[in-house]
Amino acid sequence: MLQAAPRPAQFREHVLAQDLKGAYQVVTVDMNRDGRPDLLVLASGMDHLVWFENPAVAGGTWRRHRIGEGFRRMIHLAARDWTGDGVPDIVLAHEFANQAKTSEGVISLLESPAEPGEAWKVTEIDRLTTSHRLQWAHLLGKGIAVVVNAPLTGAQAEPPAYRGPAPLVYYDTEHWIRHHITGGAQRLPADEGVVHGLAVLDWDGDGRDEILTASFSGIHLYRFDGRTWSRQQLAAGDPAPPPRGGASEIAVGRLPGGRFLASIEPWHGHQVVLYTQRPPRPAWERTVLDASLADGHTILTADLNGDGADEILAGYRGPGRSVSVYYARDTRGRRWTRQPLDAGGIAAAACQAADLNADGHVDVACVGSATANLKWYENLGRRPAP
Repeated sequence: MLQAAPRPAQFREHVLAQDLKGAYQVVTVDMNRDGRPDLLVLASGMDHLVWFENPAVAGGTWRRHRIGEGFRRMIHLAARDWTGDGVPDIVLAHEFANQAKTSEGVISLLESPAEPGEAWKVTEIDRLTTSHRLQWAHLLGKGIAVVVNAPLTGAQAEPPAYRGPAPLVYYDTEHWIRHHITGGAQRLPADEGVVHGLAVLDWDGDGRDEILTASFSGIHLYRFDGRTWSRQQLAAGDPAPPPRGGASEIAVGRLPGGRFLASIEPWHGHQVVLYTQRPPRPAWERTVLDASLADGHTILTADLNGDGADEILAGYRGPGRSVSVYYARDTRGRRWTRQPLDAGGIAAAACQAADLNADGHVDVACVGSATANLKWYENLGRRPAP
């Protein structure tokens, strides 16, 4: 059983950079074969990627490195060692714009060099309007890796309603050919309007990944049974009509009482929303945990205080520029406590959770867009009992 008043984790803040113009994404990935997670950062206002090398000793300097040059309007990346050489390769979405008619949606493969210090090889693999969210996945079983691409909108969408279906596709890592999950030969209905959230996980424990999306249409689960795809709405999101309804971000967490969904709603919204199930009822019940965000843009789940239950971490980019952690006060998530992680110091566009210093505690790294910064928050363990 969870304690009635969970003991939150303590954090020490470290600032690694303050010049990342338009910082948009941070990824934890081992970039140099040393077994430690490094921090790979995409900033839309820069023409290259940067990564920060995890020091070998506590308190050491995170050395900064750059990858590529000449990229414009970068928006998202996925990094993974799919070749097995110990260094991740990167799939990058760039030449992005919110309006489909001005968004080229270039997808490029950046292959790691054979020797440190050499240039990365860049190969364009696709152009798909408003390509926006990328994730590595094992959708097909048998250990076959693919990259999922969730464009922001359809090719004909116009603001403010962005009406029309938004495609969902993936690329195989052998030929880098685009395969349609929605539309195309599959004839599977697509999410409508803006698709902003994408998560990949083995939802049903069958050894094959499933896809969760957050869009104007709500939260949907996409499954592949080995032959065909299916699409299931789990929740409708904020009940307001588009463009102020639906969902913007999606994450999945676990409590002793079962799985939960966490979302920011609506698009770039102000609400942290929890979805839980109460067996035997299959419906996901919606609870607004917080309605004070301004331009909410990142949400994730992780066990930060080591009590066996996941917390929710959410951040926003608008006035206030903050990141908060939400702790469940009971086993089924009916009551939650909010604790600030960063109050006003980062316009959080994205955060990641990982043990960065190998001390057994889950740390947090975040990038700020308007604040142009990268911080990592060192987890010092649970606060002492009163």
